[in-house]
Amino acid sequence: MSDPRIRQLKIKTGVVKRLAKEKITYEKEADTQKQKIEKLKAAGNDAYDIRKQEEVLQESLMMVPDCQRRLAKAFEELKNIVDSEKDLQELEEYTTALQILEEAKIQLPNPDELSATC
Repeated sequence: MSDPRIRQLKIKTGVVKRLAKEKITYEKEADTQKQKIEKLKAAGNDAYDIRKQEEVLQESLMMVPDCQRRLAKAFEELKNIVDSEKDLQELEEYTTALQILEEAKIQLPNPDELSATC
């Protein structure tokens, strides 16, 4: 583990994995919030309560593009490392990085364009 390239590979892999998970979490949170707002409206709750819940929804929705942007940047950084360090192919860290890249690809803004470059 003395090779700094392996350490860098592990760090970047962790970042991509975390950001993909974070994006999914914000999307789920937004969906849950939408359902909560619908229930409040159906129950005839106070307009103030509904407005406050809609503000919470907007905050969650604003985080999704931010996560996508950070994920796209981290994805490219990890992809560059994987492409340039082919001599590490036998290592478990390299295989893990490839797997995380494949899993994260669907969370990127335009997966079709990205797969054309991969």
